[in-house]
Amino acid sequence: MRKPEILVPAGSLEVLKTAVIFGADAVYIGGEAFGLRAAAKNFSMEEMKEAIAFSHERGVKVYVTANILAHNRDLAGVSDYLNELKSIKPDGLIIADPAVFSLAKEICPEIDRHISTQANNTNYGTYRFWYELGAKRVVSARELSLEEIREIRANIPEDMEIETFVHGAMCISYSGRCLLSNYFTGRDANQGKCTHPCRWKYAVVEETRPGEYLPVYENERGTFIFNSKDLCMIEHIPELIDAGIDSFKIEGRMKTALYVATVARTYRKAVDDLLKSEERYRSNMEWYKAQIASCTYRQFTTGFFFGKPDENSQIYDNNTYIQGYTYLGQVQAVDGLKIKIEQKNKFSVGETIEIMKPDGRNVTAEVRSIVNEAGEEQESAPHPKQALYVTLSEACEVYDILRREEKNDP
Repeated sequence: MRKPEILVPAGSLEVLKTAVIFGADAVYIGGEAFGLRAAAKNFSMEEMKEAIAFSHERGVKVYVTANILAHNRDLAGVSDYLNELKSIKPDGLIIADPAVFSLAKEICPEIDRHISTQANNTNYGTYRFWYELGAKRVVSARELSLEEIREIRANIPEDMEIETFVHGAMCISYSGRCLLSNYFTGRDANQGKCTHPCRWKYAVVEETRPGEYLPVYENERGTFIFNSKDLCMIEHIPELIDAGIDSFKIEGRMKTALYVATVARTYRKAVDDLLKSEERYRSNMEWYKAQIASCTYRQFTTGFFFGKPDENSQIYDNNTYIQGYTYLGQVQAVDGLKIKIEQKNKFSVGETIEIMKPDGRNVTAEVRSIVNEAGEEQESAPHPKQALYVTLSEACEVYDILRREEKNDP
């Protein structure tokens, strides 16, 4: 059985370390320019160096996005950027634009080149085209079915890799190429500045086609006719492997460490269980589903994998995420039961929280004390992003995640 790579997003150095510790085989990140997530924190060149060193020490690969659709004014900067990347040696570059691809091949040929989903990779001829130019991997268009991916696998060289999104937010536009954001706000999605107008509230009026009705429903919050459910393929890993996919890609470079830890850990365990036996994988399915449902999501769909999605893949009544847990922080240092964290959300002495561990355990603990950096005891931790020393009733390890269950859990 083909062993797939678990490829996890990271929008910051903190999240990258979380992804690595919680089970990623590879992590994809963006620099401060030329990637399609300009609103993420992204990585300075120094942070990239640290990220690559941290990952490589643990046997994890790092891929860097350079997948904007470049304009003339971008090309000189792209060349400078690729020269910088050459010196820090990521394992791969994710590229959509042929000019950027050519520059990467010329400037840093030793770094693998992967073709982004933005390049509309929908057939095996396209895969062979990029392979002959020197690409090692192509990211499939999200509009492909498993049957189409299986056919691609059968018609490309064995050493060419297929990477496919298996979890996360879905874009309304074909392979992510969207003009709505640029039209409404002047912020170009293809330059990394998408404002996600597909999640906005709309009213639709069509006067020239009587008798044709869009399946639009609304509540007091409005209508969200472009709003897709999130992709989740945790129940279909055998089918993904059978189709010949080499890398399972998780969406979310703007997501929190809690989201990344939860999804990475769950897919890691699911794949490892399946490689031991399908019976083990099936028997643990409820655990996988419960874990995935505990982090932030919009309701789930299988996307295009089993054919054209039906209307149940859309969410018409709201654009909000369901939140099962709140991210409190990540353990940075340990001294017995006393830990250091950078606080992310409010919690209090006496409260019961959970410690989320990379091995799959979720340990309940009581908060016994909170002390700030000045040594002052606090009853609660109300101000995010401050360093705190917290004493818990259970032991932690560095990189464990602290979280609090929301009482309005669905």
